[in-house]
Amino acid sequence: MSSSLDKLKALTSRLEDELEEKGKVDLSVSTPVKEEKVNVQVTEEKVEDAVAKVVINTPSPKAERNCDNVREDNILRVKQLYEKLKIFEKSPDFENIFMYKAMNLSGIGLKDDDFGAVRDGKYIQIIAITYEPDKNGKKKAKNISLGYFGKAETLEVVLKNKIIEFVLRWRYEKAFQNVEHYKDLIARVEVSKEEITTLF
Repeated sequence: MSSSLDKLKALTSRLEDELEEKGKVDLSVSTPVKEEKVNVQVTEEKVEDAVAKVVINTPSPKAERNCDNVREDNILRVKQLYEKLKIFEKSPDFENIFMYKAMNLSGIGLKDDDFGAVRDGKYIQIIAITYEPDKNGKKKAKNISLGYFGKAETLEVVLKNKIIEFVLRWRYEKAFQNVEHYKDLIARVEVSKEEITTLF
């Protein structure tokens, strides 16, 4: 009877290991196996082998997309919207649209309380913001219209959604650029591994 139980335990263990590698099961929520008393001699080698087989439960690569892929997909979509919304008429070089400091919408709400709401009587525009020195050398904000889409009342829902998506995806790419910038700055600060482990 005990050899059958051992075989069952071994089979269960192998299946759990294979499923864990595929990222499909969380071993902390496994079905309990009916146990009988079994005499097992534990040696130091067996413990070391068992410890070596412990794998930190991380999401599978398929489940968790690489940050770079997300960024590439986002830029591709921004480029598609750049062409569909004819932003190239006001900003002919696609790469230059990320040189602006900020981007807003006129006539459509982007805050939580009015997200996607069109403001009657307003004109819909994508506004890029840049800072240029004035005649005294002081930086001053300058608004540049990248796209004009008419009055809010006449705006089609599909077009409105593309306009909102363009601005949000542009901001998303700017966020990636900011993260990159701070990663570079942090990398310039020399911190030993010993200090890092003592920080927390």
